[in-house]
Amino acid sequence: MAVKVTDTHRAIDAVWRIEAPRLIAGLTRMVRDLGLAEDLAQDALVAALERWPESGVPDNPGAWLMATAKNRAIDLLRRGKRGEIAAATLGREIEAGQETAAADLDAAIDDDVGDDLLRLVFISCHPVLSPEARVALTLRLLGGLTTEEIARAFLAPEATIAQRIVRAKRTLTEAHVPFEVPRGADFTARLSSVLEVIYLVFNEGYSATAGDDWMRPALCDDALRLGRILAELVPGESEIHGLVSLMEIQASRSRARVGPSGEPVLLFDQNRARWDQLLIRRGFAALERAEGLGGALGPYALQAAIASCHARARTPEETDWLRIVRLYDALIRVAPSPIVELNRGVAIAMAFGPAAGLEAVDALRSEPSLERYHLLPSVRADLLSKLGRFEEARGEFERGASLTRNSRERDLLLERAAAAGRGERR
Repeated sequence: MAVKVTDTHRAIDAVWRIEAPRLIAGLTRMVRDLGLAEDLAQDALVAALERWPESGVPDNPGAWLMATAKNRAIDLLRRGKRGEIAAATLGREIEAGQETAAADLDAAIDDDVGDDLLRLVFISCHPVLSPEARVALTLRLLGGLTTEEIARAFLAPEATIAQRIVRAKRTLTEAHVPFEVPRGADFTARLSSVLEVIYLVFNEGYSATAGDDWMRPALCDDALRLGRILAELVPGESEIHGLVSLMEIQASRSRARVGPSGEPVLLFDQNRARWDQLLIRRGFAALERAEGLGGALGPYALQAAIASCHARARTPEETDWLRIVRLYDALIRVAPSPIVELNRGVAIAMAFGPAAGLEAVDALRSEPSLERYHLLPSVRADLLSKLGRFEEARGEFERGASLTRNSRERDLLLERAAAAGRGERR
């Protein structure tokens, strides 16, 4: 029996990851209260944990969970919990009695879940919330992650993440944020916040900012899933496809980015035969969709185009570095950033030599926002090493190691500092 329960619980966890966003989205539309919708969804999950080990997982688990949550909402109505489910909750003032309210809930079940998911995406990433709160709420509501899992992924105390999520939901309620997709200029402004949150999640998985792991692949998977969902919900937005393309191509390198002992493997040292060709093809297809919509490419699509240059090259030397420099020039025009300038410096070094690259990078040394950014001294160190200035390189590698909070990256930089101290190029 223990095996049966374990297998069923594993199945419930998988179902929850898939169904939770649609469940919470549909319930939020019905009850017009994000916190209550999540409570109702959690009640349905508890019911599944209690019943499915004995009865088995139903043929349509999502429908079972929705029906269970709906019945809980109706029960609250019938017991007169108008403070918990208000009349406006069901989309209009309910004056005709509780039976009408129940009928409204029944009808709402059949509505298009795609619209609900899109509304949930936009409310979870609302700019009224801090970036940290948007990430936590998005992973909780759309990623199906528990508070413990989010805390573990971001190396934060569980209580801190729980507080962020509670405050985020309270902020949305107090700000009277409507459960709707914004239109016109508001849509464009909010979409940038949505894409930013998804890419923040992906980047934390792709290059963990702290801790003992170089990568957290589960976060990359969550971000990719959210991006793919968004691309299907809003197929006419070029930047969404650009972001999906960028994530697909970057994720294709995951197996090659980590060595046998979990150590980082940098782009130029990776075995490109280990890159996932399926993800690369998906990335190319998404980039084609972005370009096919016409108009100038946005920041994510331009970064995807840069990533595609790497994906098409069999070796670092075969990479079209001149095209990458031009793409960085275009990216700086539409989304200027010191980090983009730093990346452009690396591309210049590959296209025109390390001296030219170092000149571009050195122009950023007085940039305040990069003062504590570990990759600035790390990049300088690499270029200095290529120029044979090993003692300077050693110092810069050590400075980069002192600034990073990721132990794997720190070890790598200290190894490179030691190699530079021996006069070795790596």
